Amino acid sequence: MDETHGEAPSRRPLILIDGSSWLFRAYHALPPLTNARGEPTGAVYGLGNMLRKLLKDYAPERICVVFDPSGPTFRNALYAAYKANRTETPEDLSAQYPAVLELIEALGLPCVTVDGVEADDVIGTLAHAAEGRGEPVLIVTSDKDMAQLVNERVALLDTMKNRRLDPAGVVDKFGVPPQSIIDYLALMGDTSDNIPGVPGVGPKTAAKWLNEYGSLDAIVARADSIKGKVGDNLRAHLDQLPLARELATIRRDVTLPLTLDALHPRAPDTARLAEFYRRHGFHRLLEELERGSAGAEAGAAAGAAVPPAVAPTPQSVPTAATTVVDADGLEAMAGALAAADLICFDTETDRLDAHQAQLVGLAFAVTAGQGWYVPLGHDYLGAPPQLARAQVLERLRPILEDEHKPKLAQHAKFDLNVLAAHGVQVRGVAHDTMLQSYVLDAAGNRHDMDTLAQKHLGHTTITFEDVAGKGRHQLTFNQVPVDKAAQYSAEDADITLRLHQALYPRVCAEPALKRVYETIEMPLVPVLAQMEQAGVRVDTALLRTISHELAVRMDELQQQAHAQAGSEFNLGSPKQLGSILYEQLQLPVLGKTPKGEPSTSEDVLAELAAQHPLPQLILDWRALQKLRSTYAEQLPQAVNPRTGRIHTSYGQAIAATGRLSSSDPNLQNIPVRTAEGRRIRQAFVAEPGQALLSIDYSQIELRLMAHLSGDERLQQAFRDGRDIHQATAAEVFGYAIDAVPAERRRAAKAINFGLIYGMSAFGLARQLGIPRNEAQDYIDRFFGRYPGVRQFMESTKAQARERGYVETLFGRRLYLKDIGSRNQAQRQYAERTAINAPLQGTAADLIKLAMIDLSAYLRQTAPGVRMIMQVHDELVFEGPAAALADLAPEIAGRMCRVSALDVPLVADWGVAANWDAAHTPSGHASSDT
Repeated sequence: MDETHGEAPSRRPLILIDGSSWLFRAYHALPPLTNARGEPTGAVYGLGNMLRKLLKDYAPERICVVFDPSGPTFRNALYAAYKANRTETPEDLSAQYPAVLELIEALGLPCVTVDGVEADDVIGTLAHAAEGRGEPVLIVTSDKDMAQLVNERVALLDTMKNRRLDPAGVVDKFGVPPQSIIDYLALMGDTSDNIPGVPGVGPKTAAKWLNEYGSLDAIVARADSIKGKVGDNLRAHLDQLPLARELATIRRDVTLPLTLDALHPRAPDTARLAEFYRRHGFHRLLEELERGSAGAEAGAAAGAAVPPAVAPTPQSVPTAATTVVDADGLEAMAGALAAADLICFDTETDRLDAHQAQLVGLAFAVTAGQGWYVPLGHDYLGAPPQLARAQVLERLRPILEDEHKPKLAQHAKFDLNVLAAHGVQVRGVAHDTMLQSYVLDAAGNRHDMDTLAQKHLGHTTITFEDVAGKGRHQLTFNQVPVDKAAQYSAEDADITLRLHQALYPRVCAEPALKRVYETIEMPLVPVLAQMEQAGVRVDTALLRTISHELAVRMDELQQQAHAQAGSEFNLGSPKQLGSILYEQLQLPVLGKTPKGEPSTSEDVLAELAAQHPLPQLILDWRALQKLRSTYAEQLPQAVNPRTGRIHTSYGQAIAATGRLSSSDPNLQNIPVRTAEGRRIRQAFVAEPGQALLSIDYSQIELRLMAHLSGDERLQQAFRDGRDIHQATAAEVFGYAIDAVPAERRRAAKAINFGLIYGMSAFGLARQLGIPRNEAQDYIDRFFGRYPGVRQFMESTKAQARERGYVETLFGRRLYLKDIGSRNQAQRQYAERTAINAPLQGTAADLIKLAMIDLSAYLRQTAPGVRMIMQVHDELVFEGPAAALADLAPEIAGRMCRVSALDVPLVADWGVAANWDAAHTPSGHASSDT
């Protein structure tokens, strides 16, 4: 570091906190908490926890919390309308400000507010002073304006998103470097601060112009050459750009009432803190203080629990990387691996498709802070000699294939697939840090290694772009220099090991989560890997035929649409369609886009279809276009040339409820209720001489509602094997069970499924095409006949508000951060999720347990039969037709007996040469049989 600017730099960065920004975020993050005297405390509690966590994470030598002043600032003198559009600060937030200042003082933290000067300018001035002394600075804020302050010594930290921005990070986020941020903001303006900008100029246009012309002054000089409406807007607003730039510029030279040397924190005043916590009802914090705790993690107050977090270490520890390039080095590494209690491993490849990728290198770690990299396929000009891939794999095979040698990885399934494609069947994978994070808090953050390292270790990893570049000049990994690859790859293995040491104890601390991790998620990893490796065969000739059929039908719909419109137009153009619907046909505008244009979304078109034939024709055309482009055209291109089959990727840590997802290609969105969707499914076929077996759970979420709610009428209907929709119609509408009209059964079906997804009377009315009061009457009747269901829903919402999360039958958790939100829409969405998540999540757990059981059963009983697809509540198997017919009742029966419920589980099955035909039931099994 440059030390020519005066005194030696501090060991740790000066931390400057945008207190006003933090206070608003704390206020909106927690429900409206009060103490015993009814005084609001939520913002105080939230900001206090954020401060305490920051102190624990960074142990700063100097720190300052900066707040905005209450009155006008010099920017109001420049522009009277500055921030004029802002609403008044909520009364219950203003009331908490004195307590916030009291808490900051009790914690021993320097705090400053300067009359007439915004917090941004105070922070800018302090940062500039520290930078001038050669010291690092960390500005804690989420304000994009602060990006103009970033340089080699000054970085931004958004603690809410665990994101740290250095100069490269600013470019990645905004598309321009820090020195261009002022011009960037001036061009766009800022609606939150009421700073005028150029209409129509958003982030992309501003970044494009600045990268093309270099500066705002250059853009102004070339304004006449900028074409289109946006160019007209620019020329019309040239006179206001100097003002916008001045308003957006953070000053770095304001007079302050304190110096850098006054920013050392004092020891907390524990007696004052204890009295403060006691007065505000912060009992947990008081207990920790009295126990001498160093500080609790940021969390929620009563009624807003969040998952506990692990404090990252204050400083990153680099990985000592060893590159293995000869036989002696390989033997030394293999010996260490064989002696280790846990082996962390990672593969490096030349592409992301695990089934076609070439193995470029292997990385291992057994001790935190150290890692090995074995380069195997770096083939750039001048690449150093490397060990032969076959030699390395044969030497490591006994270790990798030993099921009694525990192994660890981050997203282990990918590595299993890569090594399987190279002839090594890895066994003994005991841990996966991606899944540890997912089980702890599925929806709380991304589960990639870089994010987890920053969140849990305070470590900024070497990224792929750091070693391979980015954009069209990005290298594939085989072209990355070995020395860079070694540091990057060894760090991956080492950080994964460190993450395991941080996360696994937290998993074990919660018995229910430990059970989900060890009995569901980890055993499922090799099962999914085997399914992905097996893949599924598609009839590409049939897909080409289907593509032609869809094109013909789309052309017919287009001609009908043109006839209805009275003119030709592009059905795929929302703008042209909007012109036809709203200008030519004068249909009512039922919704608008974010840009304020009349909407042509599917929901809007579905409503308009009752008033004119054209919207339904558009919907039908769009559905066929999606099927044709997504499946008929794309599936043949997804066929692996080596296997002749499609190998989808099952996402195990994507859906918050625990459900599996499917990508590359997505096999879970192929419609099953339309003729065209079933036609696509006909192209999924068995190998010659074999067949497909499809087994689908019947109404599993309704059965789970019956079990979880304990409603006797609903349970009895399932025990009696009745048509549940017919039974509901009989109960709700007062018919004999065998005399229910079809339209009443349809209404009952909409009620059954709608209520478990939190559907309102408005939504039900819209779906059934009936008045809202009639829909509400249906719902009231339903709950009148099934009171256990309503009690379950209400108790689940209450439990979610109390604990901050809901659980599946097996203990999987889903945290609901908005369950106590002041925003009604966010709170209601969280309440609907609270009701549905235990149902969807338990269904996901059940089918995962079934997959684990069936994989072992088939391996022992029928190795010629393999599980090849999982789609929602359905499993698909491939094997000899006779064997599938014999095994189907037992396989379906095992699926139904995977867990004991108060109502029977039922699964329908069919065997045929293609997926669509196999989905037609020819038999069923029940947990009662």
